Amino acid sequence: MSSAWTLHERLAADTVPVQDLALSRLLVMRDARFAWAILVPRVPDLTELHQLPAADRDQLMLEVTAVASVLAGLPGITKINHGALGNLVPQFHWHVVARHPGDAAWPGPVWGSGAAVPPDPAALEQLVAALATIGPA
Repeated sequence: MSSAWTLHERLAADTVPVQDLALSRLLVMRDARFAWAILVPRVPDLTELHQLPAADRDQLMLEVTAVASVLAGLPGITKINHGALGNLVPQFHWHVVARHPGDAAWPGPVWGSGAAVPPDPAALEQLVAALATIGPA
């Protein structure tokens, strides 16, 4: 076990940091096809949701709900998908993905639906700014 929390290298490579919330680091996927956020609790060696103490699970759900609310308010979004798979990245992380009929993977899952498309810097900046309104606590 390690004593310090660090972000898994694959998550770091595939995302843009937004901010640290009370429990989690909030990230955005580098994929123009989806408005896709990831929450990573800053808890060393965490691999599964059930490993979090009850108070931290409650905090995570508050953060997930806040992120989902922001994404649901984006134009054209009709569905929010959630996932915590961890098959490729063992560090526990929670995906929150804004979806709509006709998106690049609809109606299937976003995982395995093709290669990521590099985001337009202005669109990425808008998404990051929208999620940054959640606030750090």
